[in-house]
Amino acid sequence: MGRTFPSVRQGVNSTADRWARSARALKKEDQKYGERLVRLAKTHSSEAFVACNDPLEATMFSVLIEILKSQDKTESQE
Repeated sequence: MGRTFPSVRQGVNSTADRWARSARALKKEDQKYGERLVRLAKTHSSEAFVACNDPLEATMFSVLIEILKSQDKTESQE
C-alpha cells in the first residue's frame, strides 16, 4: 500500500519549490534573498520532520534556526 498523504519532508520540499518560483518573480536585487530562504528552508528538513506534523511549521523552524545562528555569529564578531 502506498502513502495516501505526503510526508512532512515532502511538504517542506514542496513549500521550498513554491518559494523558489516566488523568488524568481522578485525584483532582480531581491532574488538572492528569496533563493537564500529556499536554501534555509531545506537545511533542517530531515531533523524538523521528526517533531513537526505541519510542513510549513517544519520549514519555518529550519529558517528560524539558521537566522538565529547567523545572528549569533554576527554578535560574536562585534
